[in-house]
Amino acid sequence: MNLPSDPIMLMSVVNTQLRDKYSSLDELALQHDMNKCEIEEKLNAVGFTYDEELNQFRRR
Repeated sequence: MNLPSDPIMLMSVVNTQLRDKYSSLDELALQHDMNKCEIEEKLNAVGFTYDEELNQFRRR
């Protein structure tokens, strides 16, 4: 999966995948050979954090 470089678009794509297909960020990253920490860092930098209970990135 090609991830967008724009952090807002990245958040949208990742949250859609988490909602529709994956039960966790770990599972999404594993299935698409992505670096989970890199995704979290990019989204944390613009004020989003991953909420495991909701399985989505949200504003802090």
